[in-house]
Amino acid sequence: MEMRQPPATAVLGLLLIVVGGAYLAARLAGIDLALLGWPAFVIVPGLAVFALAFVVGGPGGAGLATVGAVITTTGVILAVQRATGLWATWAYAWALVAPGSVGFGLVVYGLLSRQPSIARSGLWPAVAGLVLFLVGLLFFEGFLGLSGGRVVGVDVVAAVILIVVGGAIIVRGLVRGRAAD
Repeated sequence: MEMRQPPATAVLGLLLIVVGGAYLAARLAGIDLALLGWPAFVIVPGLAVFALAFVVGGPGGAGLATVGAVITTTGVILAVQRATGLWATWAYAWALVAPGSVGFGLVVYGLLSRQPSIARSGLWPAVAGLVLFLVGLLFFEGFLGLSGGRVVGVDVVAAVILIVVGGAIIVRGLVRGRAAD
């Protein structure tokens, strides 16, 4: 039996119902979305799109999970930046959005929908996003002091790492050159 994708209008209608229902549930539960501020208007629809992925299922669901993860992650970053005033962190926080949240969305969707191949396909983008974020954090905050304070000694450690990596590249080139002779 062939599985058909729902029409776009049905998906849009369901998405609106989920967002409206989530808002009403939050209000009835006494949750004040103002605590998150305006980023809640990014986070809640992102979560709704992510939840809708499980209704749609299949490849379409994986696409919605990815979009939902990107929207939600963007909203969470905006909420943290709003709370801390550290807007300049976008210099490296972008890595959490893409490729990070793209991969994370696929991993979570694949695991929850019991589709291990989808989960595996998201693993490397998720790890790459996290690594890029951490490298950016170390560089922009530790080395440059983007948000106002530098981490003492990071510049020295970075210089030593560059020297070691440069030396390793030279030694590797010499070893390969001799092996080719």
